[in-house]
Amino acid sequence: MSDSSPPMISAGSTDDAVTPSDAELLEHTAEAAHRLRNAVAAAVVGQDEVVEAMLITLAARGHALLVGVPGLAKTLLVSSLAKALDLSFGRVQFTPDLLPADITGTDVLHEQHGTRSLRFQPGPIFHNLVLADEVNRTPPKTQAALLEAMQERKVTVGTTTHSLPDPFQVFATRNPIEQEGTYPLPEAQLDRFLLEIHVSYPSEIEEREVARRTTSGKPPAITPVLRAGEVRAIGQLVPRIPVTDEAVELAVRVVRATRPTSDRVAPEVRDYVRYGAGPRGSQALVLAAKARAALRGEAAADVDDVRALLIPALRHRIVLSYRAEADGVRDIDVLRAVERAAG
Repeated sequence: MSDSSPPMISAGSTDDAVTPSDAELLEHTAEAAHRLRNAVAAAVVGQDEVVEAMLITLAARGHALLVGVPGLAKTLLVSSLAKALDLSFGRVQFTPDLLPADITGTDVLHEQHGTRSLRFQPGPIFHNLVLADEVNRTPPKTQAALLEAMQERKVTVGTTTHSLPDPFQVFATRNPIEQEGTYPLPEAQLDRFLLEIHVSYPSEIEEREVARRTTSGKPPAITPVLRAGEVRAIGQLVPRIPVTDEAVELAVRVVRATRPTSDRVAPEVRDYVRYGAGPRGSQALVLAAKARAALRGEAAADVDDVRALLIPALRHRIVLSYRAEADGVRDIDVLRAVERAAG
């Protein structure tokens, strides 16, 4: 971090209010978010909305699923963010023959001075930021090992439990085109991701810049903006950000409106949704709204924050019917109808 950057303040009380020290931390969080966006932009052209959603995930101490076709810089986005945060970065390329121990690590036999003992060899999951590349290409047993670690933030090998580093966050990728030889994540596992972030094609101007920048020699260096302790302080601040009653009511109303068995649901939900989002959807929506407010230096999350995150927070929590696929109805179409109906 540069000498000109103001010092980060450690988190204060756990009350759901912004204390004077929290106010200073909130101001610094907004400044840090601006520097992070600039740092990532030095390596990645465009994708501003994706970067914003990744920063929200980071501030909320959550995990995210990046969905997009190959070649859209998903790996570069995560690795650049790790460099800008001065965090350790690990990448796991998921394949059909990957075993749980290949991710979590295993006990190996170690011999020294004629004495043999088992020593734990950590796997690639023991990093601050982990890229789980093409997570749907590995069998359910290996997927479960990763997703359990995401939930528990620790790994048990044999009879010993090993804590994962703090911060620990996973950005998994999924290719929406190729389905042959893949293992779709069950809905219960998808629910563990805070956001599903869709990475789209760049604009023509951005693509020209990508072609110039990536073929002109050495890639730009990324200067770290925040340290691990500062990232932890932001993560502790976010839950203390107040949220308006109207924002909570909107979040709950929208989530309940995704369930076809609820009263007064939109026709799109009744016709095309098999299962709606559960209470974890409401929690994710409110927490992500708080993180968005914090990154903007706002003292409270409001309905605008909830509306901005409605689609990435809920699109992977609803299960569409076969009729939706036949009629060409997408999850985003259903959620837009839900938002209109919820007011």
